[in-house]
Amino acid sequence: MSRIRQYVYFAVRSDAVNADEVSRRLGLEPDRVTVRGSRTAEPPRPLANVWQIVCDEPGMTIDEQVEVVLQRLRPAEARLVELAKDPACSGVLQLVRYFDVEEGEPERLSDSDAGVQKLGGQHQLLGWHLSSDDLGFLSRIGASIDADEYG
Repeated sequence: MSRIRQYVYFAVRSDAVNADEVSRRLGLEPDRVTVRGSRTAEPPRPLANVWQIVCDEPGMTIDEQVEVVLQRLRPAEARLVELAKDPACSGVLQLVRYFDVEEGEPERLSDSDAGVQKLGGQHQLLGWHLSSDDLGFLSRIGASIDADEYG
């Protein structure tokens, strides 16, 4: 039986601007940060400073996780628009999914409310959709979307 683990985060990446400065400029505290060169200085690993707002709640669809993240960002829309004007910063909505991982959520194969048996391979977490409102918000704040899936 297939098991899926997935999460969503919004990140601001920069070679020059650190997470503390991003927090100050946005008026938001991150859930996670990465410091450029914190593992190795030459070559720098990680390659960039990263400021993140994360939703990794199990059992939620990608759509639901995106909404949690974007609802946290929406009050800072004007500040995100300003930050996007800084060529040293880039924003991305990252969607990450792992297939067949032990800590993932199992596929539910129980009968539906209508008494129809669900077939295997139709995991309840598969698929995702972003509304035009969400796409508009991401566009206004200059953010890209990156979806990664790992088997």
